Amino acid sequence: MTRGGDFEELPVEVLTQAAAAFGLLASPARLHLVWALMQGESDVSALAERVGGALPAVSQHLTKLKLAGLVRSRREGRHVVYLVDNPDVETMVRWMLRQLADRNGQPMAPGRVHDLGA
Repeated sequence: MTRGGDFEELPVEVLTQAAAAFGLLASPARLHLVWALMQGESDVSALAERVGGALPAVSQHLTKLKLAGLVRSRREGRHVVYLVDNPDVETMVRWMLRQLADRNGQPMAPGRVHDLGA
């Protein structure tokens, strides 16, 4: 029973896609990669160095994020460059991280987030 009006139903497909996206972002390593890509596009080698992750692990995480539509890639010469190209994903991630940082009394500052194990 709902209070104050109609209950808006969502299609199962939408709920399934949302759960998959949230599941991918539930990994600290993948969330760190998305955050790093929100700061600027990067190839996998530079991104692995930036987040302190092993190249094969970062590559696997990026593949999963790309398949879910949370990041995309483009070819630039011999390199594949990754970026977050979805303003809704950026808004959601930025909002959540800022809320948690504020709640913990730790204002977000530019730079590397440590100990996320990418």
